[in-house]
Amino acid sequence: MLSEVLDGLPRAADPNLLVGFDTADDAAVYRLGAEIAVISTVDYITPVVDDPVWFGRIAAANSLSDVWAMGGRPVMALNLVNFPVKDLDLGLLRDILRGGAEKVAEAGACLAGGHSVEDPEPKYGLAVTGVVHPDRILANVGARAGDALVLTKPLGNGVIFNANRAGKYPPADLEREVLPVTAALNKTACEAALRHEVHALTDVTGFGFAGHALEMAAGSGVRLVVSFRALPLYTGAVAMYAAGVGTGSNAGNRVLCGSRLRFGARLASEREEVLFDPQTSGGLLVALPAAQAEEYVRDLRAAGLPWAAVVGHVEAGEPGITVVE
Repeated sequence: MLSEVLDGLPRAADPNLLVGFDTADDAAVYRLGAEIAVISTVDYITPVVDDPVWFGRIAAANSLSDVWAMGGRPVMALNLVNFPVKDLDLGLLRDILRGGAEKVAEAGACLAGGHSVEDPEPKYGLAVTGVVHPDRILANVGARAGDALVLTKPLGNGVIFNANRAGKYPPADLEREVLPVTAALNKTACEAALRHEVHALTDVTGFGFAGHALEMAAGSGVRLVVSFRALPLYTGAVAMYAAGVGTGSNAGNRVLCGSRLRFGARLASEREEVLFDPQTSGGLLVALPAAQAEEYVRDLRAAGLPWAAVVGHVEAGEPGITVVE
């Protein structure tokens, strides 16, 4: 476990480091002055699809997301590239970088360079710098009893990407229904959230919905009650698990949750697996006052995010998650 590796490492004793790695948050935040703090994050991934432009778009959206997950605004990005220059055409790399550049521009940031390494396995992502007011950081802790939970993107793209590689998920469906949503920026969801009284916010990525929800619950000292029926899902995700497709991360994500995840209703195993499905460029999970949740969802849907939904609520009690039907 990464937490065990990090345990015992020296912690920065700098009062201007507002968010470090103590809270398992989405990015680091350093205060530069009374009105501005810098957000710093880095992420890169192996290809989830064969199309190099879509891969670049998705990897960039995934990297940029951590700035919005802190309530900030990305301003600059650096490419991070691992590529087998002796084995693959450099035209593929050009397409990957073009896809990434599209998303950086869409985010309103500038692409300012980067670093490359020759590697047998292609990898791509970004180191992103963002800005935020020191008093307006949205961390993954702070959820309060009585809050509602909103999720802004569907779940299940991990198993769908694997099913596509195995020839069990139609490429046309992938390109039409999955890739545009996965590559969609979390910019709109963050900007809409900032118009409300958000108490906690995170993006849902490699630890799956359950893992990232658990980080919010444990850090906030509360219990999240989630309705499985309310969760937005990619079409075919449950069916792929039922057909025997899986991912290499589900088992570890389930172990990570352990007994802190409880089921208040019996779910079929393929439905349970969706909770542990590792997301690439997943949506935001937002805790905010229940009275504001429906308005937030309406704002998101009006802005072109039809998948946004209220998926649960926050209760006082033993920190963890309860999943009900």
